[in-house]
Amino acid sequence: LAVCYLNSINSSDKYDSRDVDRLWKDDVLVDGYLEWRHFEVEDTLKMIDESLQWRKEFKLNDINESSVQKSLFESGMHYLHGYDKEGNKLFWFRVKLHVKDVKMLTEKKRYVAFWLESYARREPGIPLTVIFDMSEAGLSCIVRCLECQMNHVMIYVSYLISGKMLMYEMPWIMNAAWKIVKNMLSQDAIDKLKFVSKSDIQNYVDRENLPSYMGGTDPFKFSYPPLPDDVFQNPISETGQEDDTESKDDDLEAKDTLEPSSPTLRTRNVYLAQDGDNDGSIRWKGSRRPTVTFKGTLLYISPDDELCFGHREGEKRCPIMLNNVTKNQVAFKVRTTAPEKYRVKPSNSSCGAGKSMEITVSLHGGSLCSPQDRFLIMAAEMEPCSGGGSTDLAQFWKGVPKAKIMEHRLRCRMLESIKSALSPVTDRSHKMETNSYQDMHTMVSCDLG
Repeated sequence: LAVCYLNSINSSDKYDSRDVDRLWKDDVLVDGYLEWRHFEVEDTLKMIDESLQWRKEFKLNDINESSVQKSLFESGMHYLHGYDKEGNKLFWFRVKLHVKDVKMLTEKKRYVAFWLESYARREPGIPLTVIFDMSEAGLSCIVRCLECQMNHVMIYVSYLISGKMLMYEMPWIMNAAWKIVKNMLSQDAIDKLKFVSKSDIQNYVDRENLPSYMGGTDPFKFSYPPLPDDVFQNPISETGQEDDTESKDDDLEAKDTLEPSSPTLRTRNVYLAQDGDNDGSIRWKGSRRPTVTFKGTLLYISPDDELCFGHREGEKRCPIMLNNVTKNQVAFKVRTTAPEKYRVKPSNSSCGAGKSMEITVSLHGGSLCSPQDRFLIMAAEMEPCSGGGSTDLAQFWKGVPKAKIMEHRLRCRMLESIKSALSPVTDRSHKMETNSYQDMHTMVSCDLG
């Protein structure tokens, strides 16, 4: 539906053809538009039209780290770091660091777009929480930032990320200016804004993800280069020792690069509780619907974005299925941000051409998964003569170029019992809502096709 609409208004001049192509292939993207516009088809098409024009104006499909002025990175005005209580990445706006420079306005907007595009490519469809940090900022600086960047960010947050925006320590004297900015925003955008201070920001973000001046304990200080990223570590083996099959001086850490990636296809499944399934059934905690398969250039990975664990014994293990889609052997390794909580087997191995392999991720002891926990799967194609032993793999990873490594990230979710979370009436409503969602998605696809 969307693609046909765009074609009907001569999209070759208005949009980047790569964005139109994505609409054909990416269900996550189309669903994001629909959900933001409450499944109103006409409003959805209007938003797609506006956002694709915006993407072409800022040349987002070609944006990368080298195309943004180094001085903007060095300023520390914006960066991605930490997570909120729901496990959504935090995007920081340090308002006091914004300097008035009319000539740099467009570059600053592209700089913001770089961070958001980087995140959206790396974790498509996953919500993002924006923190407008106005502490120690002068009034003129706050006004400039709100007027120049608020609507710009909301365009991006609305059509791709649809998370919260935390307005930290906005001075009361800014109420008049806020009324002006508010008129630039949609009601949906306004509803996502939360005005917070040091006394209540921990309702949304835990202390360990907040700096000390916000009452937190996070020692992070932004510096550039390099770009900040999660700290992925080697998993701990079943014996309790760090996996030593990899070189200790291995420096192949995942960085926040923004190189063009191969298109991926994602298939959505929605879990529906069966009648009478009261004790053993589960539902997904959070707004994201579970998806099935990530189709990468070297490996197909299932599940595609979330590892789900529960409190019961049978729910403390989660399999990851790898399917090698190349004609050569593919080496892979698994890293996590919480190595003390999880055991991974195997964490460093290889998969033969056209073969499949199962990885088992288990919660260790009495540990519980957290929405802040992340896993990183790294894969690289091996030469036909390469071996698959631990020594061969260690040597292989030492020499493989970063550009040849496929990376895929998985977040963690905790499952909860339907019996405790849903009444029979609510459960039936959930089923009806899901069916309506599927009908709407079908209608939009038909209209676009």
